[in-house]
Amino acid sequence: MGRLSTHVLDTAHGRPGNDVQIQLHRIDGAARTFICSARTGPDGRCAAPLLEGAALLAGVYELEFHVGPYFAALGVALPQPNFLDIVTLRFGVADAAAHYHVPLTVSPWSYSTYRGS
Repeated sequence: MGRLSTHVLDTAHGRPGNDVQIQLHRIDGAARTFICSARTGPDGRCAAPLLEGAALLAGVYELEFHVGPYFAALGVALPQPNFLDIVTLRFGVADAAAHYHVPLTVSPWSYSTYRGS
C-alpha cells in the first residue's frame, strides 16, 4: 500500500521542526487542487501519512511548508520580507504503491530535500 509522508528538520537549531503548517496539492496540467493540510508534531513529523492507499495516485504533487511563521514563533530575527516564507516542493509520484517520504531540512536561509524511506 503506497503512502506519502514528510517531516521537517530545523538545521539552524539542530532539532525537529515542531508545529510547521504543511499543505499538499495535486498538480494536473494547469490545475492545482488542494488535498489536505497538516502540522508537524514535536518529532517534526505529521501524525499520519498525508496520503495513503487508493488516495495516493501517480502524478505530480506540491508540498508547501510554512517556515516563515515557524522561525518567527521561535523568535528568530528575520528580515521583512522573510528570505524563506513558504517552501514549495514539486515532486512526482511514479509508483502509487510505493512509500514516498519527502522531508525538508531548513534554516531561515536555505533548504534541501530528498526522497527518504
